[in-house]
Amino acid sequence: MIIGPFLIGLYVFVLATFVGFEIINKVPSTLHTPLMSGANAISGITLVGALSIATQADPVTSSILGGLAVIFASINVVGGFLVTDRMLKMFSKKK
Repeated sequence: MIIGPFLIGLYVFVLATFVGFEIINKVPSTLHTPLMSGANAISGITLVGALSIATQADPVTSSILGGLAVIFASINVVGGFLVTDRMLKMFSKKK
């Protein structure tokens, strides 16, 4: 039955969303940049997972979904590093 695993995945997603929101909401602004760096590392792991999905079972569906996952994870990683770099430049000493 496909409903069982789908509902379990949906429950995990909803709970992770609430927990993630509460954790991020309580982080002081001084810790935001290191937290973003950690999130960028996790997004890099997501990119590796997306690449592995692109090579699985059904060639058409997995290639399309895997390709989209690779694109979105790449945008997330690059954008996160650009934002982190910009924030760190704000705190560096001016020449």
